[in-house]
Amino acid sequence: MTILFILTVALAAVFTALGAAKLLGLPAMAQRAAHVGFSVAAYRGIGALEIAGAVGLLLGSVSRFIPVAAALGLFILLGGATFVHLRGGDGVREAAPALVLGGLVVIVLALRLGSL
Repeated sequence: MTILFILTVALAAVFTALGAAKLLGLPAMAQRAAHVGFSVAAYRGIGALEIAGAVGLLLGSVSRFIPVAAALGLFILLGGATFVHLRGGDGVREAAPALVLGGLVVIVLALRLGSL
């Protein structure tokens, strides 16, 4: 197993779980949406994008470019999440999950681009 495979599967699992929680409108996610100034419907849209990104990451055996596009999309999404946290007065601690996941997505993206 390569680091790319391990990171890809781990990130896909994390984004699937986060996206599903948002899509289902779980109380913690609804509370988080309100905290950052989003409606539950908007948060559900973000959840759908997270799940689409997770699926895209896993399509490396089908296409060389879909996982790259998915990683770029997730990176942009996480950049937005970081901005929203910091703009809303949250500190680095609250933005840390987005920052860490963003860093891992950058690693996957770099490994993918290195193999093109």
